[in-house]
Amino acid sequence: MHSIPFRSVLFLLALACGSASIRSADTSSTPLIRHSYLVLGGKTAIIGEDGSTFWQYADGSRDGFVLPDGNVLIAYSDRVEEVTRDKKVVFSYKRNPVNSEIGTVQRLYNGNTLVTELGGRPRLLEVNPRGEVVLEVPLQPETDNAHMQTRMARQLRNGNFLVPHLLAFAVKEYSPEGKVVRVLKTDLEELGGRKAENWPFTAIRLDNGNTVVSLTHGNKVAEFNPKGEVVWKVTNPDVGGLFKDPCGSQRLANGNTVAGSHAASKGISMVEVTPENKIVWTSEHPLAAGVHHFQILTTNGKAEPGMPLK
Repeated sequence: MHSIPFRSVLFLLALACGSASIRSADTSSTPLIRHSYLVLGGKTAIIGEDGSTFWQYADGSRDGFVLPDGNVLIAYSDRVEEVTRDKKVVFSYKRNPVNSEIGTVQRLYNGNTLVTELGGRPRLLEVNPRGEVVLEVPLQPETDNAHMQTRMARQLRNGNFLVPHLLAFAVKEYSPEGKVVRVLKTDLEELGGRKAENWPFTAIRLDNGNTVVSLTHGNKVAEFNPKGEVVWKVTNPDVGGLFKDPCGSQRLANGNTVAGSHAASKGISMVEVTPENKIVWTSEHPLAAGVHHFQILTTNGKAEPGMPLK
């Protein structure tokens, strides 16, 4: 099988309607929402809008994206791979032995790839297509516990990097020189303070300058303005207890927010809510069980924006 152009991929994914969708609870006239999506975690797969398995690859992944050409960029604990639809590896990076985990992968605007390494030398790496490190940004976590140092780092359009630090209860924005230029705190009293264990996992900078952050053990997702104030949140009581260690999150083009629960080993693992916190879509697909991160690709046949580069 040869690689398929991304638009063709989206068309094929959207052919049928969804076993992984629900109808809004308050009115039977509300149309069904259907998504195709990439899941990363216990399984690594692309699920179509009809619930079918469109593509599957090696499991145990942590982060990744479907790229515009249809290839899939995937982070594992020990390596990063870019894989074609016929499962040919066309780019790879292996973790440096000085560290013990990889947490992040993101294709950057210039064609290079962002990788996060955790361990004795926690850092962001910019890797060129030949697998050479062209930029190293040292990170400043508050722990030597590699697994708890950081999670889904993302480059911003200004060239800085948005990095969640779990045990710091903070999302730090780093310059390419490694300077922390802004900090968003997630242990605010209105979110339950540190007792709530609002460990930041995924942080997404929106076009309006706000930042959406999934808070894992706190079982909530919050949106912060540039001053660090909470302007929106969805908590477990809002979704009937469906959040079980939400790790990945994504703000969709329609303004809704999707969160995936890593600790949901069965049943509903992904939830989409409106700005009013009304559930409009869920997934209990077996391949999405224990989802670590994800990427919503289409909504009712229409492509969602690409990687969350804001």
